Amino acid sequence: MKAGEELAPLEIAVTRTLIVAGALASRDYQDVHHDAELAREKGSPDIFMNILTTNGLVGRYVTDRFGPSAVLRRVAIRLGAPNYPGDTMVLSGTVTAVGDDGTAEVAIVGVNGIGRHVTGTVTVAVPEGAA
Repeated sequence: MKAGEELAPLEIAVTRTLIVAGALASRDYQDVHHDAELAREKGSPDIFMNILTTNGLVGRYVTDRFGPSAVLRRVAIRLGAPNYPGDTMVLSGTVTAVGDDGTAEVAIVGVNGIGRHVTGTVTVAVPEGAA
């Protein structure tokens, strides 16, 4: 692993099931994440993914790349365009720094059909020889 290295992209189908299951798993019972009619009443065209599901998908993306011994030390993300059912989010990343302590900093971007859904930085600890 070295600075400038690009991670292979990951395509994630944004299904209604993924959105609802992610909200339930993270105990986010806000109606905009599971009730399309109430989401529309509040100005959204449909239900949309919550930040905790996005956070989990970003973490999965990084640990899938660096392997099962990788440990997420810090995940800092910001949401942009919502993830609606029927879309696809493509996560991509670039290693921006590698520390002497076995950590790497990875810049993450997740794009869907209407724009950037998520941007952020993940710091991951990777045991020697694991990446």
